Amino acid sequence: MPLADDSHLRKRTASEKTSKSESLVPSSQAVSHTSPKVPGPISRFLGLVSLVLLFYLVYRKLNVYGKPYVLPDSFALCSREGPQIYTLDAQNPRVQCLVVNGSQFTTIGSFDQVLSRWHETTPEHLHVRFLKPGQMVVPGLSDSHSHVLEYGATKQMPLEGTKSIAETVERVRVYIEADRDIFEDKTKYVEGWGWDHTKWFFEEWPTYHALEADPIVAGRPVVLQSKDGHALWVSLTVLQSMEPLPDEVEGGVIIRDSFGKPTGVFLDNAQDLVIRPEPTHKQLQKRFAATVKDAHSVGLTAIHDAGFNPMSLEFFRRHIRIYGMKYFDETAAYWGNSSQKIMFAGNNRLTVRSVKIFADGALRSGGAALYEPYTDNPETRGFMRIAPETLNEVIPKFMKDGWQNVHAIGDRANGVVLDAFEAALAQANVMALRPRLEHAQILAKKDMARFGDLGVIASVQPTHAISDMWFAEDRLGPERVKGLYAFRSIIDHGARITLGSDFPVEDMNPLAGFYAAITRVSPDGKSPHGPGGWFPEQRMTRDEALKGMTLDPAYASFTEDILGSITPGKLADFVVLSQDIMTAPASSILSTRVIATVIDGRPVYGTI
Repeated sequence: MPLADDSHLRKRTASEKTSKSESLVPSSQAVSHTSPKVPGPISRFLGLVSLVLLFYLVYRKLNVYGKPYVLPDSFALCSREGPQIYTLDAQNPRVQCLVVNGSQFTTIGSFDQVLSRWHETTPEHLHVRFLKPGQMVVPGLSDSHSHVLEYGATKQMPLEGTKSIAETVERVRVYIEADRDIFEDKTKYVEGWGWDHTKWFFEEWPTYHALEADPIVAGRPVVLQSKDGHALWVSLTVLQSMEPLPDEVEGGVIIRDSFGKPTGVFLDNAQDLVIRPEPTHKQLQKRFAATVKDAHSVGLTAIHDAGFNPMSLEFFRRHIRIYGMKYFDETAAYWGNSSQKIMFAGNNRLTVRSVKIFADGALRSGGAALYEPYTDNPETRGFMRIAPETLNEVIPKFMKDGWQNVHAIGDRANGVVLDAFEAALAQANVMALRPRLEHAQILAKKDMARFGDLGVIASVQPTHAISDMWFAEDRLGPERVKGLYAFRSIIDHGARITLGSDFPVEDMNPLAGFYAAITRVSPDGKSPHGPGGWFPEQRMTRDEALKGMTLDPAYASFTEDILGSITPGKLADFVVLSQDIMTAPASSILSTRVIATVIDGRPVYGTI
C-alpha cells in the first residue's frame, strides 16, 4: 500500500467539503472606473490552489472544532524511508512502524502489517504520523547512574569549567552580587557545585584562604562541592563552626597544611562533618523539576538515582521513571530486613529496591582504594570508605533481603566487593538478585573475569573515560591504567554492562555517553593516544552502546518486562532523533537533536 501523505488526517464530511469560504480580496491603490475584467484560467487556477493550501495548513493546526491538535490515544508512527525504528526487540530489531494504544505498544512491523493488524480488530481509522527524512526512533533512553537533586542544585551556582582557584572564587563573588538577599545578609549560606582541581592550571587543593581573600566572599558561610561529589571546599566561617575537628575520619580525609591546620577541604566521609542547612521541600521540588526538564530534552525517560533522598518521595512519583538507591550508613542499625521496598509506584514511575553502599573514594580526588600505591602519590593507596569486614557482613545481608548495589572505583575496592558478592551468591539465584557494581572503574585482570562468572552487572559511565584519560596514566602508571574503563574486556568476559553518566559529574546527554563508548575520544576528536581513541581496543559497538542505554538498564532495574525495548505489550516509552546514530559518522553524533521524548505514549518533550 502506498504511503499517502494525508493518511494521518481524518476524512472530511460532505458538508465540510462543500462549506463556503470567504474570499480575501486585495485592496487597490486606485479606484477603477472601467468594468472589472474576468479573471483568466491561470489566475483562477492559482487562486484555487492558494485557497486549498490555506485550508490545508489551517486544518493541520486545528481540528474541526477549532481546538489545537491533540494526539489521539491510539496512533501509528512510521518511516517512509524503511525500517528506521530500532526496537531492541529480539524478534524484530528494526521496523518501519510502531502502534501505540494508550500507554502501551500494541504492534510493530511494516506499514502494511500494522495497518492490516489494526483493521483486523478495530473498525476505526488508524491515525498515522510519519518521521521526517533522516529521523530515527529508539526505545526510551535510561541513565543508569545519576544524581537527580544534586543536578538541580548545580543550576544554582555552577562552577564547572574554571581554570584556576581565582576564577572559581570570582564565580562565587558574581553569584553573591547577583542575589540581593544573599548579598545583604552575610549569614546566608552560599552553595555551589562543580569545581575540579584536576582541570586547573596548577593542580592543587583549594583553601579557605582563597575565599577569605575576596572582600565580597569573605566572612560568609560558603560550601562548594567538587565535580565528582567526593570533596567539599568550605570557608573559614564554616570551618570555625565545625570545631573541634577530629584528628582522623575513617573512610575520609581532612586536608591539612604543613602545620597540621585544616585548610577547608574535606574528602569522602569527612564531608559528613560539614555543617550546612537542609534544603527545604520547596527547594528540592525546584531542583527536581529542573532536572526532569533537562532530562526530557535529551531523551531520558528513566533515571537510576544514586543519591536517593526520602524527602523526595512525593515528587519522585511523577514526570519521569526513577529507580532509587537508598543511602547506607554503616554507623546506623541494619535496615535491609525492615525497610519496605517501593515497587512501580505512581503509575510505574518509582521503584526503590537498591542500596547505596560506598566502598571507596574517587580516582579524581585520590581516594579510590588501590592494591598498590598511586604512581603520582606513592605515600597512599587511597582508602576504603567502609571497612572490608563490614562490607563482607552487610552485602550478603542486603542481597538476601532483596536489595541491590555497591559503589566501587579502585581495583582493591572492586576486588573486596566481588569477594562479598561471591560469598553471597554461593547458594543464591543470580537472576533473582542481579548483583550490580556501580562504576567498576579500575579492575585487576583476575577480577574482570569474575564479573561474567558471577553474573555481576557492571554499571559504568563512558564519559568518565574521556574525562579521566588525560591524567589517568600519571596517576596509575602505564600498566595499571590498562584496567581502567576496560569496557570491552568486561563484555568479552560475559558480563552485562549498563550505561550512565553520573550527572552532574558529567554531561547528562545520553548521546555523549554513546559517543564516548564507541569512540573513546573527546568531543573534539582527541585522546592521549591520538584520534583513533584512548585504548581503542576497549571501544563498544554501536549496538552494545544502544543496548546499554535501553534494554540493559531495564534488566539492571528489574523492569525488562515493561521497559527497554519497543515490543508489543511494553510501556510506550520512545525517542525520536534527528538522525540515525547507528549509521551517522561518529564525528556528527553529538550534533544529533532530540525531536520528541515520549513516556506512556504521550510526548513530554517535543511533538510527533
